[in-house]
Amino acid sequence: MVTTVEPLTPEQIRVLGSLVEKEITTPEYYPLTLNAIVNACNQKSSRDPVVSYDEPTVHEALAALRAVALAGRVSGAGHRVEKYGHSLGEHLNLGRRETALLCVLMLRGPQTVGELRGRTERMYEFSDMDEVESVLESLAGRSPDPLVAPAARGRWVQLLGGAGAVEAASSMPHAVSPSVADPHPLEARIEALEQQVEELKSLFETFLKQFE
Repeated sequence: MVTTVEPLTPEQIRVLGSLVEKEITTPEYYPLTLNAIVNACNQKSSRDPVVSYDEPTVHEALAALRAVALAGRVSGAGHRVEKYGHSLGEHLNLGRRETALLCVLMLRGPQTVGELRGRTERMYEFSDMDEVESVLESLAGRSPDPLVAPAARGRWVQLLGGAGAVEAASSMPHAVSPSVADPHPLEARIEALEQQVEELKSLFETFLKQFE
């Protein structure tokens, strides 16, 4: 059974997307502390738009996500501070492919099929762009509420924030370079390295915070 979701705010979408991304790309550091979620939301790489959330903003978003069963506190041995996890896949009955695509759309805004294939590489390796498009069409055809929709200029948008995302994406300028439409291995590696640096910075800041 597919569960519906009330429209989420941009802050809730960023927090949820960050939790999903970190669970897949750095499972050894998941679930996340509040400080780690703040750092993940505010990354300079792999985020559009770049934001600067403070702890109260993220804490409020987490409380709202808990209220709709999309996130929650995670208890476990060795947890010195409170940690949080998400339940997006279970709540919406999503597989690894669907979760990867939705996560990138949540964190990076409207994307083309080519961009999605390149930018989901660390979460799921799609065989080709036809597979990406097939999964997108499946997400768009879900009943009663589709999770993604096609927008202008060949892009796709996530609908967790409501149907207004399609209209907003249609008004945004977008230029697709050949390297993005058909991602070059070097570009994908550079982007992955930039994200890993941001993750290491976030983890180091979390480590230092324990001694404050």
